[in-house]
Parts: sequence; C-alpha cells; structure tokens
Amino acid sequence: MTRVWILPLLFVLGGSAAATGLLFSGSPGSAAAVLLVFVLLAGVNSPLVFPRSISALEAQRRSAADGRPVVYWRPGCTYCLRLRLRLGTKARQLHWVDIWRDPAGAEVVRAANDGNETVPTVVVAGRPHTNPAPEWVREQARPGR
Repeated sequence: MTRVWILPLLFVLGGSAAATGLLFSGSPGSAAAVLLVFVLLAGVNSPLVFPRSISALEAQRRSAADGRPVVYWRPGCTYCLRLRLRLGTKARQLHWVDIWRDPAGAEVVRAANDGNETVPTVVVAGRPHTNPAPEWVREQARPGR
C-alpha cells in the first residue's frame, strides 16, 4: 500500500468504527449518516479526486510545450483539495505532480519554498506561486492568456 492511501483508509476505518458504535447503541440512521460522511471524506482525500499525477520532469516538458501551469500537490492537503474543487473541470487542463510519489517534484517545491514542502505550489512560465488563489490559477489555465 502506498502512502497516498493511508489517510483515506484511516477515514474509512474510523467511520466504520464510529458507525458500528452508533449501530450497537440503537441509532441505525445516525450510523449510516456518519459512515457516509467518513466515506466522502476518504473519497475527497484519495488520489481518485485529483487528475492523474505525472512526474515533475514530464510535467515540466509538457508545460514548456503547451504553456499550461504545473501544480505540485500531495494527498491530504486541504489547500490542494480546495484548489482542485474550485478549479472544477479546468483542473484537467493542468499538469499535476504528487510530491509524495515523485521525489523530483518534492525537490522543486522545496527549492521554491525555502526548504519547505508547502503545497499547492503552482509553477507558471517557470515562476513558482505558493498556495495561489484558485481564480488566478483558473485564469492562467485559459488558452491564449
């Protein structure tokens, strides 16, 4: 099992335990609601919500060719999730690099953030931007900007 699935798995296990406790105390409706909330939390914190990650080298190559931003992120990051959800369908137009899966991507982020792995870090035209506003990123993703 890779590191990216640990947080979603913990959400599912925790929700299952809480739902089981509620079920045994005679609250099947509450148990179902709690389990649903935890499963949704697991889903949004899983790699399934984000576009498929590529390597930092491949992202840089593609960005140089098409001018689209590169987003460095990691699972479990609430700011990354906020960016992903606020971008909506535009997120698929960006190049996403999971820094937990790609050491070169983590190095790019550390170089841009004084040694810290602060994400999301969005690189546009070779310039890094740490935790930018989703509206700004959406504007950068527009073709012919």
